[in-house]
Formats: sequence, C-alpha cells, structure tokens
Amino acid sequence: MKLISWNVNGIRACVNKGFKDFFKELDADIFCIQETKCMPDQIDLNFEGYRSYWNSAERRGYSGTAVFTRYEPLAVSYGIGIPEHDTEGRVITLEFENFFLVTVYTPNSKRELERLGYRQIWEDEMRKYLLSLDCRKPVIMCGDLNVAHREIDLKNPKSNRGNAGFTDEERQKMTELLDSGFTDSFRYKYPDKTDAYSWWSYMGRAREKNIGWRIDYFIVSDSVKEKITDAYIYPAVTGSDHCPVGIDIEI
Repeated sequence: MKLISWNVNGIRACVNKGFKDFFKELDADIFCIQETKCMPDQIDLNFEGYRSYWNSAERRGYSGTAVFTRYEPLAVSYGIGIPEHDTEGRVITLEFENFFLVTVYTPNSKRELERLGYRQIWEDEMRKYLLSLDCRKPVIMCGDLNVAHREIDLKNPKSNRGNAGFTDEERQKMTELLDSGFTDSFRYKYPDKTDAYSWWSYMGRAREKNIGWRIDYFIVSDSVKEKITDAYIYPAVTGSDHCPVGIDIEI
C-alpha cells in the first residue's frame, strides 16, 4: 500500500501548479493533504476511484486537511474530540480494518514563539489521542508536524536552535511521542541520510540551495514498523513550499 502526504500551502493554488498531474502519477492508495486553506465547496477536486474527506477550519482561508482514499473506511472522525483543538481543521482520522490513518497539521509556534505554550498542550493531547487509537489497532499518522526532530533533519541546526520548529520543547515532545510506542518511518529506513528535507523557505533561494527542514512525517505504531518497505521524500515536486512524502507499507 502506498501512502502520500503533502502540505500543499493552499490547494487551489497548488492545483494550478500541477497537483492533479502529480496525484495521478503517484497512483497512491491514500493521499493526505494539509493546509488546504479552503472549504470543499470552493474547489472541484475529484479523482475517479477515490473518496474524499475534508476538515476545514472555521476561519476561511486558513489551515485545513483532506484525505483521498481508494478504500472505503469503516469510520471517519474529525478533530480529536476536544473543542478548543478542533476549530482549525487540523486532524482527520480514518478507521480501516487493520489500522487507523490519521492526517495532522500541527500548529506552528510562530516567529516569536507566541503559540509555543498552546503547541505544548496540543502535543500532549495529540499523543494521548494516538495512544487511545493504538490500544485498538495500529496507527499510521502523517502530515506537517512543524518540527525538525534531530539536527540531521535541518540544514543549519546551530543557527536555528530555539526558533519555531526547532525549539528544545518541540523536539522533546516529538521524542516523547516516539518513546511512547511510535516510529519515524523515514529514519527507520534511512537513519543516517543527510540533506533530506521536505520544506524550504521562499527566501534566499533556499530550495535551490537545498537549505531545508524535514518537518513532514509518516509516524507509525511500533507494532507495524517492520511492515514499512520504503519511505520517500519527493523534493523535485514543486507547487508548495513543502514537498510530498510517502511510505510503502504492507498492512
């Protein structure tokens, strides 16, 4: 089974930059997107053979997630069941026979770390939510998690330490998640691979120079990590400041 995740930074703009062609080329079984920045009635985006599920933010033009799947889920839920965390369209959960698929767009701590406190609360509640699912069946969680976990996951760790996405607090929350029974798919397959990034600033020709961050992930329950056959990053795919990431998994 091939699964793809992509922060499209506005799906309407991304469609004008080749999204549909990439979607068809990848031929994924499940394709998740984050930062849709629109309501489903604002775009006509349907693919033959796929069902789609959208969770849009109450604030128009902001945040939002969507999932396109070839397989009909047993159940679909939106958010994590806590009203204060569920107004921005950041989580969709699909239950299948053998696993839960969760797509996530983690809140950014922002430039002056003005949202870091909220982010810490979010991380704790998200981990509890994933663990509650994991008690029932394995979890595959994907999306823009807005953190580079280790120094290998960004080009300039020393100069970025303490900045949003690379604070000690955010990195520690990722460590806590992984230590609670989950695996970073890409690092499981490629523990020492350098210069592998999924997001680049629009400034300073960062993408051209590959001055990037790996902040988009597939995180899976430890119980199914050995079923991962490969993990991918697609840096050549443009259309957003993020590129798609993916995994092949036999589940």
